Amino acid sequence: MREAITDAARAWFHLLTGAALAILCQLMAGVALFTAFLTLTVLGAGVLPESVLLLRGLAGLERRRTAARTGVPVPAAYLPLEGPLPARVRTAVTDPGTHRDLIWAAAHAVYGVALWCVSLVVWVWALLVDGVWAGLAGNRPVLLPVIGRLAALETDWSRALLTPSPSAARDAALAARVEQLTATRAGAIAAHGAELRRIERDLHDGAQARLVALSMRIGLAKRAYDSDPATARALLDDAQEQAEEALAELRHVVRGIHPPILTDRGLTGAVRALAASSGLEVDVSVADAGDGDGDGDGDGDGDGDGTKDSATADPLVIHGPRAPAAVEAAAYFVVAEALTNAAKHSGAARASVALSRRPAGLRVLVRDEGRGGAEAGERGGSGLTGMRRRVAALDGTVRLTSPPGGPTVIEVELPCVW
Repeated sequence: MREAITDAARAWFHLLTGAALAILCQLMAGVALFTAFLTLTVLGAGVLPESVLLLRGLAGLERRRTAARTGVPVPAAYLPLEGPLPARVRTAVTDPGTHRDLIWAAAHAVYGVALWCVSLVVWVWALLVDGVWAGLAGNRPVLLPVIGRLAALETDWSRALLTPSPSAARDAALAARVEQLTATRAGAIAAHGAELRRIERDLHDGAQARLVALSMRIGLAKRAYDSDPATARALLDDAQEQAEEALAELRHVVRGIHPPILTDRGLTGAVRALAASSGLEVDVSVADAGDGDGDGDGDGDGDGDGTKDSATADPLVIHGPRAPAAVEAAAYFVVAEALTNAAKHSGAARASVALSRRPAGLRVLVRDEGRGGAEAGERGGSGLTGMRRRVAALDGTVRLTSPPGGPTVIEVELPCVW
């Protein structure tokens, strides 16, 4: 009896909140009429998208209530209300999600209140009938479960009215995909512009300055060649040093564009070189879903030492072609940025890098045992922001986990066709 009363009370509270939402839907009917009148006058057309957003909020609240009651989420499919005012008004009027929400709001304004009123009557009779039949006689309650069935009826009606049709779901998914691609394209353009500015700055401040100094040294040496050969020889020695430094600067710039080590040694060798020069104790592991050499290290050489002997022995290409150059470069820069952040900010002495080839792409996992606290999103610093933009340009995903006290884990999925 006690359990039946508890379940009935929860169901009745659900019906109570549904009745409150029904009253809001009734108020929304007045808002809809007012909005329609203003829209017909053209001068108030800007109110229509805002009213639709309010209606979406009410429908979203009902979706959350239904999901909380049943444990099964109710999907939503809306076209984005973006762009200039005429486009927003056109979307608000033609969106099938708006039509579906209007039908739900009109229906819920009736059945939300009606079911709650019925539950009140059932409550009164249940306390009398089940109080004697179940409480005193010890039988199963008869009327209390009816309140739960009323709540189930409300959730069934709401789910049927709010679930989008397959065509509407496809259109909304396509619109969301276009919006995502637009955002990633903007991020890729911003990242490309930042990369060009970095290259220009490195050339201007590094190689160009050294080449100017080199030209001056050679000019001074030419003037002093006949009158003072020793000075000219010293100037030429300085010029040779300037030339070597300029070459080193140019190599540094080239490595920032596309590291030659990726071409020479493959992704595995390039990542191991990063690990060796990071200043941390880094464990690099490579897994290939198709690794079948029998030694379990994924290197394909059968010796079990986990090292590679040449560029063609890259574990990620043993059983198929290499990943596209853009994917390898993105994975390389992700590892480079993650290890740099770990060395500079985490206070960790150890880190690990795991590369794994998946049927749908390449997975990169970088973990350090530092203090944690790295911020996700756009507030995560220019390095993490650049990493996200570079990965998003390839339709990949970045997941950052960094609780205070550590560890920090960066997981990147880069889709590609092998």
